[in-house]
Amino acid sequence: MRPSHVLLAVLVAAVWGVNFTVIEVGLDHFPPLLFSALRFLVAALPAVFLVGPPKVAWKWIVGVGLALGVAKFGLLFIGMDTGMPGGLSSLVLQVQAVFTALFAFALLGERPTGVRLLGMAVALAGIGVAAVDEGASGPLTGFALVVAAAACWGVSNILTRRASPPDALNFMIWVSTVPVLPLLALSLLVEGPSADLAALRSLDWSGGATVLYVAWGATVFGFGAWGWLLHRHPASTVAPFSLLVPVFGMTSAALFLGESVTPLRWCAAALLVGGVALTSLSRGGTAGRNPAEAVTEPVRQAGASSEGSLPGESAQGPGASLRA
Repeated sequence: MRPSHVLLAVLVAAVWGVNFTVIEVGLDHFPPLLFSALRFLVAALPAVFLVGPPKVAWKWIVGVGLALGVAKFGLLFIGMDTGMPGGLSSLVLQVQAVFTALFAFALLGERPTGVRLLGMAVALAGIGVAAVDEGASGPLTGFALVVAAAACWGVSNILTRRASPPDALNFMIWVSTVPVLPLLALSLLVEGPSADLAALRSLDWSGGATVLYVAWGATVFGFGAWGWLLHRHPASTVAPFSLLVPVFGMTSAALFLGESVTPLRWCAAALLVGGVALTSLSRGGTAGRNPAEAVTEPVRQAGASSEGSLPGESAQGPGASLRA
């Protein structure tokens, strides 16, 4: 990769990592489900009028929109709102690679290699250490919700794999149109009209900036830049940069929010990142490339037609991920 491309990949990882800190700030301004709905509304508009018509069937757009937008982000935002720290959330969410591999085995019949099985075991050990750390300092409800969000992310990865969208940014923008109304309806039902109206009436520059960051920064810029890189380089070259996301997430949360990073949390980080690396980046086997909030597999397949398959894989090989 050219130095400028390396810098762009690191910048995207940084944007996605800091995104968790921004979400935590935004939750001080909005109820979680309303905040998630606004994120997708602003990401979709006006971009949906600029990216052209969808390039895959609507059933895949709706399926991923519900699994990723409503279930995954709804659970993530609620989990963080109930006390799950942003830095720890950026780390725990990485276990989506394990769920993706498990679902690929159960639903697609993809058998994981021994290396990936080892990676899954190491990552799950990291989740256990993180749970012990969080249980010693706060309630486990938020932790459990973020793990559930990672599982929903795994489901959306499988759906994305089946959809095989040729254009990652186009796909994500159209996916962003799906969760808006369901999330707004859930917010009115669960959080109440008065809470939503109060949040919108008290909207200030800080709250507005958080919405713009998670929508245009993490979603539009992140997806666009990551897809651009994947069109120019093999996924095996680009995907490892996604492992920097929890590094930036935990660091930014410590710097800007004062979140402590305990020795147990460092241990959990080492186990999770190492396990995800083995699960996602080893050659052959099942799904779980972890390109951090981008659709890697469809873009990789598009590139494979002109550049050939990744080492040790066919052009139809496994893996697809979207990140927050």
